[in-house]
Amino acid sequence: MFSLKTWQLGIKSLMLHPMRSGLTVLGIFIGVAAVIWLLAIVEGISKKAQEQIESLGAENIIVRSIKPPDDSGGSGSFRAATPYGLTRAEYRLLETTIPTVRSVLPIRELTKKFAFAGNPNVKPIDGRLVGCTPEYAEVTRLQVDRGKFLTHTDVQSKSNVCVIAHDLANALFPSDDPIDKQLFLSEEKDFYRIVGVLKPKNATAAIGGSLAAQDFSKDVYIPITTMQQRLGDLNVRRASGSFLTEQYELSQVTVQVQSVEDVPETAKLVESTLKSKNPTRQDISVVVPYELLEQAKTTRLMFLLAGGMVAAISLVVGGIGIMNIMLATVTERTREIGIRRALGGKRSDIIRQFLVETTALSIMGGLTGVLVGLLCPVTINGLLSFIREFTPNFYAKMPDVFKEMEPILVPMSFPLAFGISVIVGVIFGIYPAIRAAKMDPIEALRHE
Repeated sequence: MFSLKTWQLGIKSLMLHPMRSGLTVLGIFIGVAAVIWLLAIVEGISKKAQEQIESLGAENIIVRSIKPPDDSGGSGSFRAATPYGLTRAEYRLLETTIPTVRSVLPIRELTKKFAFAGNPNVKPIDGRLVGCTPEYAEVTRLQVDRGKFLTHTDVQSKSNVCVIAHDLANALFPSDDPIDKQLFLSEEKDFYRIVGVLKPKNATAAIGGSLAAQDFSKDVYIPITTMQQRLGDLNVRRASGSFLTEQYELSQVTVQVQSVEDVPETAKLVESTLKSKNPTRQDISVVVPYELLEQAKTTRLMFLLAGGMVAAISLVVGGIGIMNIMLATVTERTREIGIRRALGGKRSDIIRQFLVETTALSIMGGLTGVLVGLLCPVTINGLLSFIREFTPNFYAKMPDVFKEMEPILVPMSFPLAFGISVIVGVIFGIYPAIRAAKMDPIEALRHE
């Protein structure tokens, strides 16, 4: 359609006004880069959110105990706490009555102060004491760095042993090997022998209103049977001369289903079983990671579409810039158009000439935008590093999903953005080209 000679003349005409051509290319370049960058950022955030949900297990159903808002326990003076949440009897009921259940994992969490009696210079550290079974490590993807995790023998014999998180080990034992040392619970005057230290694990962000954020850096894991025997079901938290009491048997049970296809139906059975005596029960919450994952995938597609549409607006603005520049060019080159028509040039030749110029501008802008788009991951990571280094307070307030996000380039965004840029350039170049071709040669020659 366009001969080599036409392309040469078009590019030569553009180079006569480099500043104008450069600004026009800039509009297309920004649009193309915006499409690639926005889709990469959305994909990175979405992937991080899906990873957090997947870490819960697509074949799992999580039931959490929730303290009712009207149950404040005691404050200032002792007052009997009202029991709430999941019970061990309900745990056994779920384990034995629902046929699609593969296993049920009980968990109990308490906030405690941990210390090492052999190092009085280290102050007690607030952390989370977790009573669990050996399967807890697999479900939450905990990895052992030294020693071992809890065993079924520890659970059956109610052993006085514990496994501690990596950060807590470094804080309490900065120069000692924690294995076989005694971990001290300050308030209970209780000791546990350390049998394992875990590898570092990143905290999980809150997932909507379904699950709160979890920080694993100060955790201590003990057999759940040991927790029941030594600490009981009543938890007393002291603070500033007052204390709060709460009574619950289990913080959470994780129901593992035999097949992902059974998850929705099993979740309904679990909820109906737990609420059979009280349909309006408010002290439990059933969370289905499979449903959250499907919602996250749908949300990802919505954000990709919205991000693409927003970025496409930049391309349209760039196309309008091309049309404005070409209309101005038509006016400036009126005499040139008249001379070419007088020498036998056809209207189709004039249209092709101007379309070549708009297409060339679009291609240059598109290619530049694609090249800059490739730098998205490096640029975003560099920017986050800069913020972390020079504005640590601002970085600390940023959501975890942004701090841990890695932009992921979407392969389809490159041909999509480049193709749209060329199409936009051609579409917005048609009107100026037709206007130039329709000029009367005699009037064009008279133009000053």
